[in-house]
Amino acid sequence: MPEIEEVPPASAVSEPPLFGKYEVGRLLGCGAFAKVYHARDVRNGQSVAIKVINKKKVSSTTLMSNITREISIMRRLRHPNIVRLHEVLATKTKIYFVMEFVKGGELFGKISKGRFSENLGRKYFQQLISAVGYCHLYGVFHRDLKPENLLLDENGDLKVSDFGLSAVTDQVREDGFLHTLCGTPAYVAPEILSKKGYDGAKVDVWSCGVILYVLTVGYLPFNDPNLMAMYRKIYQGEYRCPKWMSSELKRFLSRLLDTNPATRITIEEIKRDPWFKKGYKERKFYEEDFVEFNDDKVIKDDQVIQGSTSFNAFDLISLSSGLDLSGLFDESYSSARLAVEDSPEKIIERVSEVAKGVENARLKRKKEWGVELQGHRDSGKFVIGLDVFRLTDSMVVVNAKKRAGDAGFFHELWEKRIKPAILGQHQQGLELQASTSGSSCC
Repeated sequence: MPEIEEVPPASAVSEPPLFGKYEVGRLLGCGAFAKVYHARDVRNGQSVAIKVINKKKVSSTTLMSNITREISIMRRLRHPNIVRLHEVLATKTKIYFVMEFVKGGELFGKISKGRFSENLGRKYFQQLISAVGYCHLYGVFHRDLKPENLLLDENGDLKVSDFGLSAVTDQVREDGFLHTLCGTPAYVAPEILSKKGYDGAKVDVWSCGVILYVLTVGYLPFNDPNLMAMYRKIYQGEYRCPKWMSSELKRFLSRLLDTNPATRITIEEIKRDPWFKKGYKERKFYEEDFVEFNDDKVIKDDQVIQGSTSFNAFDLISLSSGLDLSGLFDESYSSARLAVEDSPEKIIERVSEVAKGVENARLKRKKEWGVELQGHRDSGKFVIGLDVFRLTDSMVVVNAKKRAGDAGFFHELWEKRIKPAILGQHQQGLELQASTSGSSCC
């Protein structure tokens, strides 16, 4: 999360409370299209978090339909281990999500100080599985589970947040799988690295397994400074458990981190596992009646709308810090990755053919399977680096990066010439990343 920006409390400035209800305070964080503030409900003094979205920045039809769909589905979910959305408000230019304020901070901050005992790790893992299993029952798949997206409340209980990369069942294709590549590299499931589609529930279980390893060991099971080397470890399931880890936990982790999604443990099987069941009590809760409101109107109307609700939601829309979609709107990003079934030799050969058609440019070979496209334009020198890494016997990952020059030129050359040439007949290749952040793939 970005460093907190201190701002004067709302009472110290002339602006009245937002909608007459909320005194807006310090900035808690920001993403590509939204900012999140701490605020106080003037009616009862309760602390809340308010996410402010600029409508102009999400003006595309696709993003708007995604927002509407996710609100429609998420309002039906309510769970004690999921961050709650209190209400949705809107004006001509902005949308406001008033959410539960979880003041304990990220679980990541706590685990960064040292590993947990198995008992404490089990407590948090039980709460995580309770929330994730509930989501799956409603056809919602998180797809970016990691300690940074798990918050702790004042009682030390876990709250799942940041569903910016979530998918729902109506996104599943006719083959029964999801196909969009999403997630944070160290937590991404091996099947996401292929182009054959994946089960959203299975990839969430894998991420839960990585989280459990981190909680009880204190570091990542799959880690390498070279991203492609880390992907290979994930794909092949190469990790080690410390000698001091209990045999029960080792066995349980091996089922969570099974590289074969068909045999990977399910949520129901997790709940029956001997290690998991110790001290576990399924939390009972009752869903209250939901106050209906028109989701389309909240998003699209030019009137001020106060859609008070009692429904729960997560981080409803794809506007979180973990998802950088800036490439849809500007030319600020300068890297891209593509997974495709082919050989490194053929990839380099195709890029060489592209280079011949670029004016005032030459291709320079680097060590192993790497090249640099160098040249001059009116705006100055440009250098585009391209490296090919073998992920499996039949699949490679192509990593392209602007090393000098204009980002807009890099984007245009990649999208219109380099990527189509690399794909060739492989039009189903997966684009792993196209952003500057590098923290998440989508």
